[in-house]
Amino acid sequence: MDLTLAIPALEPAALAVVLVFVRVGAAVALMPGFGEQTIPARVRLAAALAFTAIIWPLVADRITVPPTQIGFLGAMLGEFAIGAVFGLSLRLLVMALQFAGSVAAQSTSLAQLVGAGPTPDPMPALGNVLVLAGITLALTLGLHVYFAEAMALSYDALPVGAVPSGAEIADWAIAHGRRAIALAFTLAAPFVLGAFAYNLALGAINRAMPQLMVAFIGAPAITAGTLIMLLLASPLIASFWAGLVLETISNPFMAPT
Repeated sequence: MDLTLAIPALEPAALAVVLVFVRVGAAVALMPGFGEQTIPARVRLAAALAFTAIIWPLVADRITVPPTQIGFLGAMLGEFAIGAVFGLSLRLLVMALQFAGSVAAQSTSLAQLVGAGPTPDPMPALGNVLVLAGITLALTLGLHVYFAEAMALSYDALPVGAVPSGAEIADWAIAHGRRAIALAFTLAAPFVLGAFAYNLALGAINRAMPQLMVAFIGAPAITAGTLIMLLLASPLIASFWAGLVLETISNPFMAPT
């Protein structure tokens, strides 16, 4: 077979693979688990290439490569924006779980417990436990499979060259940001309510017995109570969060209500 005849035929396919890689790579960079900063860059690149190899055969017939270089560069920017929006819809949920852990640790006076965590993000150990548990459960439930399926279906909603307007992206970002903040406070609610009851009881004890050093009694009590509450609540928090991730990945471009 003459390779000089095959190269022109392969060029559109190669450019289509590049467009798929740009969208998939931008989403993988923000994806929970595969996009964490603790994962080496080579592993993240290998994950992006592996997802591209899975997704490209599924969408090859739906990709039209622009005939000009300017058009191709514009298509690459559009694909990067779509992939970033896709990944950001999941990354905001991770940030919500981190925020929930920080709120829970601050309210229970355990923000400095254990010291530095296993993730590069500055958050207390309580937040690290929730984040690692949630991400691990999501991956165990098949997050990578749902991700590949959703990326392939994204070409039906937003084909190559169909970039959402700035107003649509702004409305989408506001809705997802609002949901992330509400989710963080909802997940941290058991710890906040427990800390409120603890401080209320501590104030009543101090009012009744001013001579008693309530701090010597309260500090071990709040520490033990928080750890027991973490033991009881973390499975429910992780399962609820992982289910919300899988629900979001099924339609990442829709603004939550």
